[in-house]
Amino acid sequence: MSRIFLVADGLEIARRRQRLPKGQLVEAWPDLYLAGPVWMAEESRAILEAATGALETALTLEGDAVAIYYGPRLTDLGSLPTEASLKSRILSSHGMAAAWITLDQFGERVVHRADSPLDPIFFLRRPGGAVTHQWRLFRTRPEAVLFMSEHYGHDPEANDWAAGLAVASYDELLERHGRAGPDPLP
Repeated sequence: MSRIFLVADGLEIARRRQRLPKGQLVEAWPDLYLAGPVWMAEESRAILEAATGALETALTLEGDAVAIYYGPRLTDLGSLPTEASLKSRILSSHGMAAAWITLDQFGERVVHRADSPLDPIFFLRRPGGAVTHQWRLFRTRPEAVLFMSEHYGHDPEANDWAAGLAVASYDELLERHGRAGPDPLP
């Protein structure tokens, strides 16, 4: 799995994006709690660095440290965002995990209107994808356990996933899996 980076200077990312050739996609998610930093996956960082030189990173995490639950009703696979983009979005909201909740336990599309970017339910799809997917962000393991038991009902896989999350919070995720300082790409 690729790495996810926290780049301290979001304005620098915006400047570099303007210099890229048309058609090159760089997905970068501003941190929703801190002004300036941006989360991005290894692929996006590599595109920016190839065109404009090295970026200074404040923190690096292995992508596998951020958990995602897709569940048994997953549909519209061609519109799913890449895991790297989804994990960068989760981290930008100070989350540690997320679950796909586009369909409810009866197979009906979930209807939700987010009140702010900090809402734990967010929408994301692959660029150019026809279907937008809904995701439920989790900032703590207890939050995930409660939601999964309520939303997925009697699905033991969903409940086991939530109970088995490797970390208990976003802060613990950064403490256990984050590496501070510059981290050059291979």
